[in-house]
Amino acid sequence: MGPTSQSGRAKLPAREFLAVLVTVSCLLRTCELKAANEFKPNILLIMADDLGIGDLGCYGNDTLRTPNVDRLAQEGVRLTQHLAAAPLCTPSRASFLTGRHALRSGMEASNGYRALQWNAGSGGLPENETTFARVLQQQGYATGLIGKWHQGVNCESRTDHCHHPLNHGFDYFFGMPFTLVNDCLPGRSPELDAATRARLRHYTQMMALGVLTLAAGKACGLFFISWKAVLGAASLLFLFFVSWYASFGFARRWNCILMRNHEVTEQPMVLERAASLLLNEAVSYIERNKHGPFLLVVSLLHVHVPLVTTKEFLGKSQHGLYGDNVEEMDWLVGEILNAVEEHGLKNKTLTYFTSDHGGHLEARDEHSQLGGWNGIYRGGKGMGGWEGGIRVPGIFRWPGVLPAGRVVHEPTSLMDVFPTVVQLGGGQVPQDRVMDGHSLMPLLQGDVEHSAHEFLFHYCGKYLHAARWHEKEIGGPSLHTS
Repeated sequence: MGPTSQSGRAKLPAREFLAVLVTVSCLLRTCELKAANEFKPNILLIMADDLGIGDLGCYGNDTLRTPNVDRLAQEGVRLTQHLAAAPLCTPSRASFLTGRHALRSGMEASNGYRALQWNAGSGGLPENETTFARVLQQQGYATGLIGKWHQGVNCESRTDHCHHPLNHGFDYFFGMPFTLVNDCLPGRSPELDAATRARLRHYTQMMALGVLTLAAGKACGLFFISWKAVLGAASLLFLFFVSWYASFGFARRWNCILMRNHEVTEQPMVLERAASLLLNEAVSYIERNKHGPFLLVVSLLHVHVPLVTTKEFLGKSQHGLYGDNVEEMDWLVGEILNAVEEHGLKNKTLTYFTSDHGGHLEARDEHSQLGGWNGIYRGGKGMGGWEGGIRVPGIFRWPGVLPAGRVVHEPTSLMDVFPTVVQLGGGQVPQDRVMDGHSLMPLLQGDVEHSAHEFLFHYCGKYLHAARWHEKEIGGPSLHTS
């Protein structure tokens, strides 16, 4: 019988007591780590379209009202050197989804067609590319995309949907498979292949004038040709016109559509109600999946031309139609954030806001500029190597995990979102391919001082236009050369 205390209870020897204490501590630590690993936050990614970094109050704008995005920055972490991987929609979004430069997946080009131009085109994000949605889907997440896709739809037929969001890890899609263009709004000047369409229209008019001249000459006896020859020329004119008008003349019908999963719900879409439909879908998705975990990507149509804005916001800003559209965009963001908070999900959700690239400087009408403001940075959408085309907002919020009001001046990339959300969702970054992004969590939480990027390369098409060098160990301002 072992030694006892005065109260008669057995006493453990000091060595055994220490061993028990260490064992219990290890078990408690293991339980804590297991619980932490099993908790998977909801992930809400909001991407604006063509928004300039200088259009937001939290990035220095004092004339446009963006209180909801500004509140997001106050409650989270704001990145000041956040960079798109490309200054154009299709390649930038491909990099965002995959964590890799777009040229690695063939989503860049060397000619003027660096963004997908037609729904019926056969190009798109390859099926063997891995998106963060696919990884999180495998980890038990509900994965939804509301809004713009612009990564292609079909390969060989109009029904194979090989590039569709549901083939890239999303289990729900509602939105535009293409993108907004002026052709989507009746009465606006054509945008898709406008120069080619103008030439074809000119050729058609010249040919029609020639056929009419032949017919008039034949009727007046000036030309010794048969009516069969005149009819043949008229038939050739008709075939020529039909051959190009069958696509260009129906650009709105072919490109400007809304889909729910694989089904077309509006063809052509009614732009005036598109924003409200997308908002309702986003709020409904949060409601359906509030027990989580869910990944929701809200890819806004704002603030891409033709800047369709509801009457509640028309004329309300100091910067014309573009300013009105920015302020409506901010309201949409606020409504989505309200839905998160109303269901008690604010502290369980990592929320991120950005733009796919810089503002569209050349977008103008006869009255004013219709594109964004890129602050102090030169250049804009489509311009490789200049800062205005690739410097974008970057705001992360996760109350209780990320410090409120933190500002990070280290270089980061849209490609960093992939490894960040994959890590939080309990997945693994693919090991069978080159990855260009790095997880942002250590930087966002303040565990490290400097960015994991030593070099960031900026491409225009498949050509390298600029490189940014940053000493990881020392930090400080980065050197940007082109």
